[in-house]
Amino acid sequence: MTLNSTLDRVTDRIRERSAKTRAAYLDRMATAAGNGPHRAHLTCGNQAHAYAAMEEDKAALADGRAPNIGIVTAYNDMLSAHRVYEDYPKHIREVARKVGATAQVAGGVPAMCDGVTQGQIGMELSLFSRDVIALSAGVAMSHDVFDAALYLGICDKIVPGLVIAAATFGHVPSIFVPGGPMTSGLPNDEKAKVRNRFAAGEIGRDELMAAEMASYHGPGTCTFYGTANSNQMLMEFMGLHLPGASFVNPYTPLRDALTTAAVERAAAITALGNDYRPASDILDERAYVNGLVGLMATGGSTNLVLHLPAMARASGVILDLEDFEDISSVVPLMAKVYPNGLADVNHFHAAGGLGYMIGQLLDNGLLHGDVKTILGDGLDLYRQDPKLIDGELTWAEGPQETLNDKILRPASDPFQATGGLKQLAGNLGRGVMKVSAVAPERHVIEAKARVFRDQAEVKTAFRNNEFTDDTVVVVRFQGPKANGMPELHSLTPILSVLQDRGLKVALVTDGRMSGASGKVPAAIHIAPEAASGGPLARVRDGDRLRVDAVSGQLDVLEADFETRDPVTEDLSANRHGLGRELFEAFRQHVGNATEGAAVVI
Repeated sequence: MTLNSTLDRVTDRIRERSAKTRAAYLDRMATAAGNGPHRAHLTCGNQAHAYAAMEEDKAALADGRAPNIGIVTAYNDMLSAHRVYEDYPKHIREVARKVGATAQVAGGVPAMCDGVTQGQIGMELSLFSRDVIALSAGVAMSHDVFDAALYLGICDKIVPGLVIAAATFGHVPSIFVPGGPMTSGLPNDEKAKVRNRFAAGEIGRDELMAAEMASYHGPGTCTFYGTANSNQMLMEFMGLHLPGASFVNPYTPLRDALTTAAVERAAAITALGNDYRPASDILDERAYVNGLVGLMATGGSTNLVLHLPAMARASGVILDLEDFEDISSVVPLMAKVYPNGLADVNHFHAAGGLGYMIGQLLDNGLLHGDVKTILGDGLDLYRQDPKLIDGELTWAEGPQETLNDKILRPASDPFQATGGLKQLAGNLGRGVMKVSAVAPERHVIEAKARVFRDQAEVKTAFRNNEFTDDTVVVVRFQGPKANGMPELHSLTPILSVLQDRGLKVALVTDGRMSGASGKVPAAIHIAPEAASGGPLARVRDGDRLRVDAVSGQLDVLEADFETRDPVTEDLSANRHGLGRELFEAFRQHVGNATEGAAVVI
């Protein structure tokens, strides 16, 4: 199938934009790879320290002929998604020995739970944790004794941080090993109704707590289609997972078999063998375009609009918001998974999942099929479904038809003709809006502004019944320089209630919304941010704003707007408490949200 002309054009534009940075990156990776297995260059003292605790693997490590696999793990039992990783290192070491390899935990990386920190001070560290994860993984890999790497991570900032590290150590073959989603609990739409009733004061905290506990109920990734599950989709579309691995539940025989296969594959693709597949060869502009396609086709998290540019830059590829919008314009929305629909990721997987979707997109010229992956050459491999037959893992041809067209549809008959991500630009700056869950009649909002410094002020105004007319809620000084760009997740129930009351409302902010942002039109990631003197700092209460996801307009419709002086805020309260003081250097040196809000690259 001939590649869609828009995808072809966007890919060429990215390639041209990235020519110098990509060439420099590949030169660095070639030099690193050319040095050969690095353990051979370490002194005996260096190696003795590295192998001292390895007991039965010492001889193989000292001999230096067996591949040594580094494990970078985000295990903790605060995150349900990462709790499942507790016993993975033991399993990985056992499998490695069976295939003539060794494995060591190279290091751990932090993994915070945005669900725990939503609306709390800790959320101000969340985005920066991505860069900390990249740095931590870099420290782990800097021991330079590994022929391949297995990255154990799932949730919001963890996968992007690990990809940045994998790209930085791009001469090392890298495989991402998922843990799978928890089984389905309280349906997400029922949970959302309870949250809205609580926000409206109709029920108490005891009923809210019961609903939340019934939804987030066990080990595994949360089942709504937020950033964590968008990350898993991304790794499959980019060829860093084994086919069909993303959404297999934890603690099942198939899950264990896929982990075993990942170890076996890592041992097979090192420079010591005949199928060397460094991460730098996989992470090219085509892989990132495929990731963008997956984001649009699934209606994935807006957080990836921040993460993908940061990940790409680590591999010498430069993405821009125009790439997201242009790809969104030609990629159909094929899935309806909460918050874009009622189903969860388990239902999506049962309906045909990523294998069916990838096959459909390939057949319609909407993916680069000629890419390298950890399994082999060509994305056709990712049409397949993993199955256990007589206890042996095999890959079979995936579904040729959707098994539930209320959840997953063919590219020829999608839920929407486009992916639902719009770039917005005007005298307020640049940002994005996810419209896949927003009703068409709400794609254009023109109303007076109410300006707030944080989401707590919005909640207070809501409790005081101050929202009685159509309103554009402006929440500023929420960007990365101001306070680390926390998600403004707790605004979703409030604004949803206002919509349900018949008001037209929109959100404009230099902050983030949750990866599970829903039906409220939200212009987010506005750059330049208010803390940098951006246009948001000139908005006043009562200004008429136009938020237009059809034309891409984001403007203040006041004649004197351009001549106003920006306001400033005392942000000193954001500098201390719960570790925020440790991140001052990050706030001072972070880049624009439109470029990924990156610190380390």
